[in-house]
Amino acid sequence: MSDQPKGKGQTIEEKQYLIRFKADTNSHLHVLDYDICATKCPDKICTIFCPAEVYKWEEIRMHVGYEGCHECGSCRIGCPHQNIKWEYPKGGHGIIFRLG
Repeated sequence: MSDQPKGKGQTIEEKQYLIRFKADTNSHLHVLDYDICATKCPDKICTIFCPAEVYKWEEIRMHVGYEGCHECGSCRIGCPHQNIKWEYPKGGHGIIFRLG
């Protein structure tokens, strides 16, 4: 046992272990225009600021792994082109926090 209080000094991976997801079959995250990602956004900044790493650039297209979304809303305000539509997941779906 560690003398360290729970939640202090843990890695992000250890903290993310404390959350679970109940994913809907339909995404609550939508890239509005994939061409904007490909042609006007060289840095693909959403792949950097999303704490859950939901957004991944795969060869020629943005992939959105909505199932692991933390529902923080970073993507709706962080996309420099306002190209991401973020909504809360349908009732009963989404992130489930548990205390560790």
